[in-house]
Amino acid sequence: MPGQQVPEAPRADEPPAHDSRTREEPTPHTTREPATGAPAARPARAAAAWPAVPLLAALALWGYAVRHTDVSALDDYGLVGALHPAFWVGLAVLTAGFWFTVRDPRRRSRWPLAHVLGLLVMERATQALLYPTPLYAWAWKHDAVVDHLLTSGGLQDADRLGDMAVYDQWPGFFAAQAALVRLLGVDNAAMYMAWWPLVSSVLLLLPLLLIYRTFTTDRRLIWTAVWLFCVANWVGQDYFSPQSVAFALHLGVLAVVLRRYSSRTSGSSGPSASSGSSASSGSDGPKGLDGPDGRGGVRQGQAVWAVLLSLLVVAVVVSHQLTPGMLVVTLLALALTRRHRDWLPLVTTVVIFLAWCLTAALPFLSAAMPDMIRSVGDVGANVETGYGTTPTGAGAVAMSWAARLLSGSVLLLALAGVLRQRVLRRRAFPLLLLAAAPLPMFVASSYGSEMIFRVLMFMLPGAAFFAAAALLPGVRPSAAEAADAAARNAERPSGPSRRRFALPSFSPPSFSPPSPPRLRYGAWLAPLVLLAGTLAFVPSYSGKDRINYFPPREVALVQRLFDQAPDGSLVVAANRNYPLAYEQYWRVDHYWFLDDDRRHVDEIVRDPAGVLARDMAAVDAPARAYFLLTQGQTANSEMNGQLNEAQLRHVRESVAGSPRFERVAENSAGVLYVLKPAS
Repeated sequence: MPGQQVPEAPRADEPPAHDSRTREEPTPHTTREPATGAPAARPARAAAAWPAVPLLAALALWGYAVRHTDVSALDDYGLVGALHPAFWVGLAVLTAGFWFTVRDPRRRSRWPLAHVLGLLVMERATQALLYPTPLYAWAWKHDAVVDHLLTSGGLQDADRLGDMAVYDQWPGFFAAQAALVRLLGVDNAAMYMAWWPLVSSVLLLLPLLLIYRTFTTDRRLIWTAVWLFCVANWVGQDYFSPQSVAFALHLGVLAVVLRRYSSRTSGSSGPSASSGSSASSGSDGPKGLDGPDGRGGVRQGQAVWAVLLSLLVVAVVVSHQLTPGMLVVTLLALALTRRHRDWLPLVTTVVIFLAWCLTAALPFLSAAMPDMIRSVGDVGANVETGYGTTPTGAGAVAMSWAARLLSGSVLLLALAGVLRQRVLRRRAFPLLLLAAAPLPMFVASSYGSEMIFRVLMFMLPGAAFFAAAALLPGVRPSAAEAADAAARNAERPSGPSRRRFALPSFSPPSFSPPSPPRLRYGAWLAPLVLLAGTLAFVPSYSGKDRINYFPPREVALVQRLFDQAPDGSLVVAANRNYPLAYEQYWRVDHYWFLDDDRRHVDEIVRDPAGVLARDMAAVDAPARAYFLLTQGQTANSEMNGQLNEAQLRHVRESVAGSPRFERVAENSAGVLYVLKPAS
């Protein structure tokens, strides 16, 4: 009541006699405040750092698992059957820590980033630590190409290199690696290429974050999409290859286009100097740079971004054959939308791509064009795995199905996110195009039975975003839309009723540990789905390590072959799945009989020593003809439906018992024979 409030008001203006007392009373209060504030700061700091607990625990479990995992006898389940159980527990702890951290709005983005980096370390660095030699026969092949550039000092044509000349016609990646080998002072790229999957995966984070932040400021959505992208990217193109770098550059181009060549940031005259700010878009660009309207500054910004875009496109075009085509169809899809109807990125990419195809790459394209034209429109053949690429055996089939289920689940989640998040579907429509644009490439080519995997990889950035949206209850608007909403709210007249939104007065910090919003029963489904995808990555990515891992004994055996082979020699093997398979390819020829016509393979199986001796007899002295059979070839043949164990044993025993062959070297990883000169 008013009568009761009148005596309370003048207490701040009491007589001087009481004023001296009131000046003395705050003294003990002010001296006690630091005493209570200092302990309060420690729980606050501890609460802010609690996400480090699951992260460090997961890494500790991972380190323990790596130290207690034996990879000396891998079976058809690859690394999955060899990993210590602590590895799986560590992945579960890391996923739980990430989920509860990313859901808490009080946590800074550095903690989700730390968890994602921890995930990449556990996913991509485990093999580098466990295996003493680099994985993948293709990585060893690319190392041979780098070695060729270092040895020859320049590019060569098909007259000197045969089919391997294609790498000299797209030399961007290999030239950069040759320069890196010289810069680091190492003998060859094999010294560091085991760590390339981790390096190339980290390179993808920046363009991914830039792309996702274009369409939302909701860090839950951004980081969950990044996590899903990492666990669903099992295709295995992160190894030491041109595709790993070209894919990162591809995402970099898209990040520039989505952020700088949008109608929201460029107005009617092209990309602006900075995105998300009304002071830097269209006619509202920087003032005072060139006249009162700042158009000179806008033009300067456009030129800078155009140069950066051109450099990225050039790097893509000179490094890889397929990625420029994927980039063209994606940019075409974006250019057909109103928001990104700027033809400069598309025209720039097409011009650079055509210029390279009609000059440096013309010899390869001239020879390959008839087959490429025949494959156009043959979707069935383009997605068919075919002979030698069909998983065979319980382990290979199980690992293949794990990968299929992981990819199918992410795509179904993406569809659910598109249907569930109507506002996001409209706002992030360009990401829908990113996911759908690669699909027409099924019609274009089989790309060596790999097109289905490449299409999946290029779809993944857009699919992971909407898959993350399916796991979250709602998303916040993008920065531009948030700014527009804030501007509209600021224009509304303020009244007494708005005072209830005033900030509350200061209150002491809470001593209770922070907790994210309570999870309802149904909300547990999302973290469980995230955990299932994270665990499924391991068999999808590492389930074929019996094929991809070559022990040091196998490397030593093959190295001995090339150390003694004269120029012009021939190496015959079952398939190319062994280390150093393309070693010194510019002076030694190779023949992999399982790549030959199936009828000829059947002839070899019926009479291995006789048919192989006949095939190898055309080599003239002083060159020699060698027959090599290693455990990598055996694993690839058995697990991919070529020759089974009994057939390969028959081939080996036939060659061993033939007087036409002489054994040169043998160990537990393989055997090497040389064809005796005809008497």
